[in-house]
Amino acid sequence: MNQPGSPQAEVDLSTQHQPSSLATLALTALGVVFGDIGTSPLYALKECFHSSHGLLPTSDNILGILSLIFWALILVISIKYLSFILRADNQGEGGIMALTALILPHRERDQGNRKLLVILGLFGAALLYGDGMITPAISVLSAIEGLKIATPTVSPFIIPLTVVVLVILFLVQHRGTGKVGSIFGPLTLIWFLVLALLGIRQIAEHPSILIAVSPHYALLFLGHNGWSAFLVLGSVFLVVTGGEALYADMGHFGVRPIRLVWFILVLPALVINYFGQGALLLANPAVLENPFYLLAPTWALIPLVLLATAATIIASQAVISGSFSITSQAVQLGFSPRLMVSHTSARERGQIYVPGVNWVLMLSCIGLVIGFGSSSNLAAAYGFSVTTDMVITSLLFFFVIRERLRWPLMSALLLCGGFLVFDLAFFGANFAKILHGGWFPLLVASLVFTLMSTWKTGRRILARRMREESMSINSFLETILVSMPLRVEGTAVFMSGNLNIAPSALLHNLKHNQVLHQRILILSVVTEDVPHVPMAQRSELGDLGEGIFQLVLHYGFMDEPDVPGVLSSIEIGGEPFKMMQTTFFLGRETIIPSEKPGMALWRERLFRLMSRNARTATSFFGLPPTVSLNWVCRLKYRHWSLLAPEDPCPCPFLSYHRSTCPFLSALATWLF
Repeated sequence: MNQPGSPQAEVDLSTQHQPSSLATLALTALGVVFGDIGTSPLYALKECFHSSHGLLPTSDNILGILSLIFWALILVISIKYLSFILRADNQGEGGIMALTALILPHRERDQGNRKLLVILGLFGAALLYGDGMITPAISVLSAIEGLKIATPTVSPFIIPLTVVVLVILFLVQHRGTGKVGSIFGPLTLIWFLVLALLGIRQIAEHPSILIAVSPHYALLFLGHNGWSAFLVLGSVFLVVTGGEALYADMGHFGVRPIRLVWFILVLPALVINYFGQGALLLANPAVLENPFYLLAPTWALIPLVLLATAATIIASQAVISGSFSITSQAVQLGFSPRLMVSHTSARERGQIYVPGVNWVLMLSCIGLVIGFGSSSNLAAAYGFSVTTDMVITSLLFFFVIRERLRWPLMSALLLCGGFLVFDLAFFGANFAKILHGGWFPLLVASLVFTLMSTWKTGRRILARRMREESMSINSFLETILVSMPLRVEGTAVFMSGNLNIAPSALLHNLKHNQVLHQRILILSVVTEDVPHVPMAQRSELGDLGEGIFQLVLHYGFMDEPDVPGVLSSIEIGGEPFKMMQTTFFLGRETIIPSEKPGMALWRERLFRLMSRNARTATSFFGLPPTVSLNWVCRLKYRHWSLLAPEDPCPCPFLSYHRSTCPFLSALATWLF
């Protein structure tokens, strides 16, 4: 199997698209990927002159801040992400989870020398959930606040209208990013054209504003204003907050459409609009209340508010779909319980919908809008999670170019060190926001990180204790050679996470029913550290003798397992696999928190709760529920602190009778 980073494994998804579809993909990507960064003009420049910074809209300050905005877009988005970070694709998939998987092959992931990288990648992924909650809230709220400029009497209705818009946004997510993007793409195109037109109108009246392109205005601003200028960087960073979501959504559309749209349309439109706002401020500093909306003539204000509201709905799509992608990758990489993941496109494997994440994001966004009350208050909480992710991405990218792309050490240090210079500057400026709302994304990230690390650690401990209490497959083969149990017609499939031990469901079936099927298939599903595994490399079948076979199915962390589909294409013992003559045996472990060394007791209880609410293996692997579900119930048993027959039963009545009545024994195992 190709390892991630090998020439065969690194595939740019954009090369798979025909030229005829490139324009369509570019338009769709415009509606999904660039919405977040495209709505920053609504609030970014205004927040740079927030009263807390103590800066007046003088000519020097306006030129300095515009210069910082321009070079932030060039250095962070154009150079760092579009030119370099998007090269770190894992078979076309992007995002911090894919980046972590790219530098951590399966055989090394749990080694001590890589533990810090695991923590960094995992915490970076957790931070994006906080961003996924704040971005829709601040984007939609800032757009609807424009109504106050046209009609101040609508102020009491700003919050309710924002909540209604957010609810509608999350209700349409089940249609998929492709369908949503096909609707949002044309609207976003209009939005960026309007941004450019609004800016051109003011630049034409004050063309001298274009001198802010020179970086020396940014340096002069930083030198003259000291600490206040440093804090302003936290607001300047708002213009590039869509960068990490852009990388996470790379797998939805490919690299070429994203780069094409950025350099031809998005970057020019953003720069023109920011400079137009700056020109308006130079002419009339009183427009600082809302320089974006005051770019428009009076007759166009209401249409602009409506268009901005539509654009902010689109802006939210980038981080929402990015959250879906991260969740799916976390499930496949073993950092999350199995969740319902719906693939919404037969053409693009990266287009998915995760209902549970969708509803959590919706409720969180509504709570943020009601709790913070204004876009300015939300801006204080916005940016910390994204800039932290950017720092982590730069650190992980260093290991990618060193270990996968084989860059010389000095070249890698110079490139990533350069990235870290402005990453850490933005991080430091945003760090000051923690007490003013930045604590929220940090709290969300801590909770998500705790859940992910608890699940990963719990599954590892559970697997170790299962190995300690199980029979090796070789010992099982020796046992049946001696006992010669009765064999019945048909095929039995037992799923196992470790091919070196006999599945517990197999041992329980033999113990209670005293029979074995004519053909026994021990099935294991392995998630590789690549997004997709080709069908030709999907399965490995081995013959252990005595009618027992081992089948290993390999999937990428972006693939959706379809076990029946693979089984129908193979032969078992020289005969085609027949689904109607097959019984699936699935054991379900019941977790009992204990004082044994492993995790803290509260984490064991959390792990138990997560296990009980995880999606069943039956639905996750696409197994026939009418066959397997009954066995799930009958073979339910304990692995963590395994309850042996001689152990005391929590129920006195069942404890007294369980040794004489098989039914009560099974009932005791099921209930307790």
